[in-house]
Amino acid sequence: MTESKAPKGILALLFFGVLMGALDISIVGPAIPSIEANLHIDSHFSSWVFTIYVLFNLVGISLFARLSDFYGRRMIYMIALSIFMLGSLLVSLTQHYDWLLVGRAVQGFGASGIFPVASALIGDLYPVEKRGRLLGMIGAVFGLAFLLGPFIAGVLLKFYSWNALFILNVPITLVLIFFSYRLLPNVKSAVRRTIDGYGIVFMALMLSFMVFGLNLLKMNQDLWHDNEYAFLFLGLSGVMLYLLYRFEKKAEYPILRFSFLAQRNISITAFVAVITGLVQSCFVFVPKYVALEFSMSASDASFMLIPFVIATAIGSPIFGRLIDRYGVKIILILGLFLTALGFVILAQSGGSLSLFYVGGIFMGLGLSVMSGSSLRYIMLNSTSPEDRAVSQGMITVFISIGQLAGAPVIGLLLSAPNLQQPFQLLFVAASGLLLAAMLLTFRLTKITEIH
Repeated sequence: MTESKAPKGILALLFFGVLMGALDISIVGPAIPSIEANLHIDSHFSSWVFTIYVLFNLVGISLFARLSDFYGRRMIYMIALSIFMLGSLLVSLTQHYDWLLVGRAVQGFGASGIFPVASALIGDLYPVEKRGRLLGMIGAVFGLAFLLGPFIAGVLLKFYSWNALFILNVPITLVLIFFSYRLLPNVKSAVRRTIDGYGIVFMALMLSFMVFGLNLLKMNQDLWHDNEYAFLFLGLSGVMLYLLYRFEKKAEYPILRFSFLAQRNISITAFVAVITGLVQSCFVFVPKYVALEFSMSASDASFMLIPFVIATAIGSPIFGRLIDRYGVKIILILGLFLTALGFVILAQSGGSLSLFYVGGIFMGLGLSVMSGSSLRYIMLNSTSPEDRAVSQGMITVFISIGQLAGAPVIGLLLSAPNLQQPFQLLFVAASGLLLAAMLLTFRLTKITEIH
């Protein structure tokens, strides 16, 4: 099916589907204090509400992408939406922490089918010269969601309990399923690629062990004795990474092509993607910082994120045009610098509203570059057309690794006993990582499209 024959509204359908799945990563930030209070859980464990969604989202991406090749895009897209809706229903109805995590896992797994099928449909329906731009737009939705999510949550929490954040997904998903049936072609791939079962299993185990290890870490004086199980799980994660590397070298259609990392531009982009994920996980906890720093409710705190959102909305189209004019390297360096500067200002705000808003504006502008299409632009233009689907998947994997590592580490930091000003320490550490990524980005070579 060519672009001229593609039904109108498909891009909007794909956009809102991806946005809904991405929002449920970040929307839990302002709800965490309410969840902790209502379900009686420690802040060290509340990070799992964020982490388990990202973990199951990442694990299912390759599986759903391959299933859509075999059984058609429309069917798998509708199944993924239905699973996401079931998870949302479970989360919205529960008053128990265990079932909350089960629901979030089901949500994440369902959402994992939304983005790869949307990307595949763009490849099916649109010509090569437009695919890069459209994939960049779809990918940029994730960055937008991390800024919109806390704000939307704040508005809803002003009038409803935390469960309402998830029950709203049910009618929205039903609408998306209806229009998916009406608009989406049930395209099947002409090339039936095998499912990389070993890659899926070893990556899932690697990430699961990593997350368990990081969540078990304790900041005590006897670091080794009190963290034996944490180090055990982290060691097992390293073993799984080695096995993943060995099997992916032999796989016909791997979910990760490690040979790409031998290219300087791709290895630098992968590092920046991990840092982007870490920064995004930091942002999920900003409403909690605002609530404590300015002595207000989590819902009211979310309204203070409006400058972040406005700056991102303004920055995304402007920086997109600047990338076309001046190249992606200098703009990415600028984005990393602005985000680092924003974190430094937040660390020094000390209860000053004006400084907080200035820092928020710089962060919003910087994140509009980092979380937008810049990283996907580099990957698209550093790999051949037949490898671009894999390269886009790798960006998602590296950003998700940053998110998965960031959430438990931040939860550990915020729950550490006798630690003075943990948020300020977090912001300074984030700015240091961003500046390191910025310096590394100077080593990017000239980026020209591979045909």
